[in-house]
Amino acid sequence: MRIKSIKKQEGLRRIFSLTDLSSLSISSVGPAFSIAAAGGVMIGYSGSFSLVAILLIALPSVLNSLIFRLLNQHFPQSGASYYWSARVLGETTSRFQGWVIILAYFTSLPPIVLPAAQYTIALIHPQWATNIWVQFIIGTFWILFAAIPLLFGAHLTARITQIFMIVEFVFLLVFATLGIGMLPYAHFSVSTGSVPISGILLTMVIATTILDGWEIDSYATEESIHPRKDPGIGGIIGAFSALGIYMLFFPLILTETPIHLLENSPDVMLAWSQKVSTHFSISNTKWILVPILASTVGSLWLTGYILIRSLFVMGRDRLIPYRFAKLNRHGVPSYATLVILLTVWLVTLLQLFISSFASFFNVILSTAGFFLTLEFMLDSLTATIFLWQKHDENRAHTLKPHSHFWMRIGSLFTTVYLSAVIVGFLILSPKIISPWIDRVILVLILFGFVFVIFPRKVRPTIHIFEFEEIDVSLAKTSHLPGE
Repeated sequence: MRIKSIKKQEGLRRIFSLTDLSSLSISSVGPAFSIAAAGGVMIGYSGSFSLVAILLIALPSVLNSLIFRLLNQHFPQSGASYYWSARVLGETTSRFQGWVIILAYFTSLPPIVLPAAQYTIALIHPQWATNIWVQFIIGTFWILFAAIPLLFGAHLTARITQIFMIVEFVFLLVFATLGIGMLPYAHFSVSTGSVPISGILLTMVIATTILDGWEIDSYATEESIHPRKDPGIGGIIGAFSALGIYMLFFPLILTETPIHLLENSPDVMLAWSQKVSTHFSISNTKWILVPILASTVGSLWLTGYILIRSLFVMGRDRLIPYRFAKLNRHGVPSYATLVILLTVWLVTLLQLFISSFASFFNVILSTAGFFLTLEFMLDSLTATIFLWQKHDENRAHTLKPHSHFWMRIGSLFTTVYLSAVIVGFLILSPKIISPWIDRVILVLILFGFVFVIFPRKVRPTIHIFEFEEIDVSLAKTSHLPGE
């Protein structure tokens, strides 16, 4: 493996300010969509203890956002998790982590398309709810819509994202105000019986999918104005914003709605809003779907953004075909974008029109939380090894002399914590989710080993971008020992 520094910017256009990165990180967590889509399953597994599960998984999630910030400062590059692994753990581990990233984010994309179509139908013409062709057409429309920001550059992506974020947060503020006003008249769902340990553990893994997305600014590093300074800050803001929103809405939903209406509900936000609207004599409850829809479609292109930037860097390093790294005139990896969106469209087609495929894909897509947890665990492991074994306090990658005592402890804690969650999920999920899920995960991991050992004609070149604290890249050409 050859490693070289790049003097001129060979990648993406660098235009993101800290404000843009923060907007992406906050929007990418998709709080309204996450609560609506995952809340019912989470409450079905652990009842009112789902709030406990969120708090338990929020701890390593927040610590991980700090870890991403630290790794961004030392190794600023759009490859993020994959690249950090290459620099600290070596080529073989980074290739496996590249495979985990592909699985984690691709399995998160198809579950967004059909809800986006269903929320749109519920808003404009509920009578079409059972029409598969209408769902397919509207789902296709949102995939094409997502292509606009993804193909026309980072600046447009940031602007459209900010518009959708404002719509989402304005409506959420209105409904939060109504929910708080209803508290004196609330139906309190007080949990009784033993604590559902298994349910809480499974809910924690599912909650990983609602507490992710904040890491998007790490994958926008090469598009940032200050690549060593800004990326990672937005992720921290996004992680705390998501946690704050969930800590506001989940107690309101759980205390103001009978628990049986929430368990396995396809949309707990809608169920809750119906209770709120009854008290305030609001005749039309479908307005709650506006922030949910804005959150859903925003999540579509923002999740795609992370995956596309990952494929861009893997293509540039020859881990996958180089065409994935080629940019269009807007500085966007267009081939990677089109491949991802087309694949998501094909999965949506199969899900809607072939019932046997729908069941198969549902099991595969249910592994998204597992692979996201695995990715974050590997990031924590990377940080742990870097901080405990490979971090030179006096000469750490052009930064001033410094140390990270508390981050050493935090990264080690998060590695052990998430490893335990992963093991618990593998033990319990066949009994509760599907008897096939462990086998599916095993097969997908085996494909990862094939991905690692698959022969290549060209040895990869890991590109290292060395930035100073100014608006342009001033990297100097250098070689690492052993090159």
